[in-house]
Amino acid sequence: MKNKMEELESCELCGKKNKLVEVIIEGSMLSVCQNCSKFGKTIIIEKKLEEKTKISRRVNIEEEPELIVANYSELIKQVREKKDLKQEELAKKISEKESVIHKIESGQLKPSILLARKLEKFLKIKLVENYLANEKKKIDFTDQSLTIGDLIKFKKK
Repeated sequence: MKNKMEELESCELCGKKNKLVEVIIEGSMLSVCQNCSKFGKTIIIEKKLEEKTKISRRVNIEEEPELIVANYSELIKQVREKKDLKQEELAKKISEKESVIHKIESGQLKPSILLARKLEKFLKIKLVENYLANEKKKIDFTDQSLTIGDLIKFKKK
């Protein structure tokens, strides 16, 4: 009879031997422990009963990837100052450390999507936007630096 630890697999993120779940983290599917699964989106694996040998995997991600706006630091600072709040007061209101607010406003730290959502809700601003991968690029044919290679790349897309 095998030892219980031998039956468990290693987490691809932290390396701990534990029961694993499939998660998508930054576009890659990984087998991770429950603790590390919070860093990504859990996917559902469907097993068809008719075909025991085949496993169909279906990734359920309804949302488009989300990005933080480029000018997040200035935007947060401007709105905080308009509301006449100090960094310490804002931090307390959204249950974060003052140092985190300082680093975000100075551009040293990019907020996570969750933190950006908290700031959006409290400050009533837009910090998170959906990234549209299917958006087509437009070519400016009056651009003097345009090359044949640029046109070939555009044609392939």
